[in-house]
Amino acid sequence: MATKLEKAIKRELEIEGKVYTVIMSPEGLKITPKGGRKGIEHSWRMLMAEGSGAMGGGSMGGSMGGGMGME
Repeated sequence: MATKLEKAIKRELEIEGKVYTVIMSPEGLKITPKGGRKGIEHSWRMLMAEGSGAMGGGSMGGSMGGGMGME
């Protein structure tokens, strides 16, 4: 059985030599450059609405990068 997500979980992720902080919370998902404040943020509702594109074999990079890119 999975554990219920009741508080934010922070993890560090390295992609192509760049370090990011990934925060998964009951509200949604946020990815920021390590030490930065601005990044990509999506609510779970938004991610589920994108469902077939983001989850159905499509690239999340396309849906996450457009319009809400890291500033």
